[in-house]
Amino acid sequence: MNSKSVLYKNFLTDVENIIDLSVSKTTNLGNVVALIKEYFDWFWVGFYKTEGDELILNVFQGPPACVRIEKGKGVCGVAWKENRSIIVDNVDLFEGHISCNPASKSEIVIPFRNKSNEIVYILDIDHNKMNAFKKEDEVNLKILNSILLKIL
Repeated sequence: MNSKSVLYKNFLTDVENIIDLSVSKTTNLGNVVALIKEYFDWFWVGFYKTEGDELILNVFQGPPACVRIEKGKGVCGVAWKENRSIIVDNVDLFEGHISCNPASKSEIVIPFRNKSNEIVYILDIDHNKMNAFKKEDEVNLKILNSILLKIL
């Protein structure tokens, strides 16, 4: 097992242990975002909540971010519209990228579904270096969605 695999294994175990069904979804998601930031030290980590045809900024760690994103706009909006995860090695090359912070260089976006398989959140993670995210990140962050099903 490589060191990143071990890191993900420990992270996912900690997520399972930190979820508390007696508190709000926002409290739980806030703790999850804090864990992601602590474990991986990525530039920006946050959830956008789907509301109508917009994504609304929810819990996050990092510098201030865009508050509203239209469905189909930017990496997050495209991931939501196309119902798929997206890894962007260089955000400057992504047509229609919304630059909330010029320090962001690469990005991974994962749609999060509830038990009815509806996309209810978009997990957005930015790094201040290019080519920061790999398939291993996508696979493990999708596992995170399965762990969070109990609160989504």
